[in-house]
Amino acid sequence: MTNQNAVAPDAETRIDELISVAMSISNSSLLHGAAVPESMAVLGAFLGIPQRKLMKRIEDGGGKGGAKVHALIDSMRACSPPRIKSTIPIPENQEKSSWILHHPSALDKFEQIICQSKGKQIVAFLDYDGTLSPIVPDPDKAFMTKKMRATVKDIARNFPTAIVSGRCRDKVYNFVKLPELYYAGSHGMDIKGPSRRGHSEKGNQILCQPASKFLPMINEVYKILLEKTKSVPGAKVENNKFCLSVHFRCVDEKSWDALAEEVRVVLNEYPKLRVTQGRKVLEIRPTIKWDKGKALEFLLESLGYANSKHVFPIYIGDDRTDEDAFKVLSSRGQGIGILVSRVPKETDASYTLQDPSEAKQFLRRLVEWKRKTSPLQQQWSIVDCR
Repeated sequence: MTNQNAVAPDAETRIDELISVAMSISNSSLLHGAAVPESMAVLGAFLGIPQRKLMKRIEDGGGKGGAKVHALIDSMRACSPPRIKSTIPIPENQEKSSWILHHPSALDKFEQIICQSKGKQIVAFLDYDGTLSPIVPDPDKAFMTKKMRATVKDIARNFPTAIVSGRCRDKVYNFVKLPELYYAGSHGMDIKGPSRRGHSEKGNQILCQPASKFLPMINEVYKILLEKTKSVPGAKVENNKFCLSVHFRCVDEKSWDALAEEVRVVLNEYPKLRVTQGRKVLEIRPTIKWDKGKALEFLLESLGYANSKHVFPIYIGDDRTDEDAFKVLSSRGQGIGILVSRVPKETDASYTLQDPSEAKQFLRRLVEWKRKTSPLQQQWSIVDCR
C-alpha cells in the first residue's frame, strides 16, 4: 500500500525551495509570536505536509538549518530601509497617501490633538535616537542640536517629561544632560526620576530595575559578541547595561547574514536572552515581560496617573521598540502615539512626523500653546473643539 503523503527523495530540494518561500511569508510571525498565517495551511496541503510539521521544518530551516538566521536577515532588511535624504522629496503614491490618511501629520493635526487633551495633564514620553537626534553612522556621535535641547528643557518645565531609550541610561543622560527629566534606559529596564534642584543626575533615586539579575549574563555575552563580531567589518556592539545593541549601520548588506549567524550562534547558548530588530540594530534583551510600554505604564503610575482619566500621554518615537508604547496608549484609549518616519510603516501610532526637526517643531508648539494659555484656558482649551 502506497503512502500518499510520502515525498520522493528527488522532490526534497523543491520542497525546501517552497519552504524557503514559506519562511519569507512567516518570518515576522516566527520572530514576534504572531499567529501562523492561513497561507501556511494552504501550502502544507499543497505539499502534502501537515501544517504543524511544515512549521517545524520552517523553524529548523527547511530541513537544512538556518531558518532563524534567514528570518532574522529578512527582518533586518524590513526594519532598515535605505535612508532618504531630506533634500530629496518623497514621491507621492497611492500607498503613502493611504498611509498618511490613517496616520496624519501631528503638525497638521495639532489643534485636534490639543482638543483631545482638553482638561487633562499632558505627559511627554520621548525616544532619543531618530526622534530627538538624527540617526548617524556612529551611535556614539548621535548628538542633539542646541535648539532641540532647549526645546526639551522647555517641555520639561511645562509637562512631566521622560526620555525612553534603548540606550544605557547613563549614555542617554550624557547626550541630553537635563536633570529635570525622567530617564528610562535599556528599553525601560533602568528608570530614574528627576534630581532635586542643585543636584546632579547621580543623586537621582532609582525607581525601577526589573532585570538586575541578568547583569552578569549580559556582560558575559557582551564580551563574547565583541570577539565574534570582529570578523564582520563595520559591526559595533554596544553595552546598554540591561541590554545589548549590535549595530550594523556601517556593515555592507552582503555581510548581514554573517553577522546574523554570529549573533544566533552566541544566543543559542543563552535561552534567557532574546533578539529583536530596530533601525540598523539588533537588540538583545532578557526574556522578561518588560519593554517601553511597561516603562510608560510604570512612569504614569509613579506620577499618580495609573487609573486616572485626567492624563494625556504623548509618546514620540521612531523605532519598532516604540510600538510597545504605542500599543499601550491605544489599549488605554488615552493619549496618542506619534511615529517619526518618512516612509510608510505598520504602526499603532495615531500620528506621524517625518524627522527630528518636525519633532522639535511639534514640541515647540506644545510649549508655545502652554505659555499662551491661562490655566483655565488650558482646562477648556482656546481651540474650538466642536
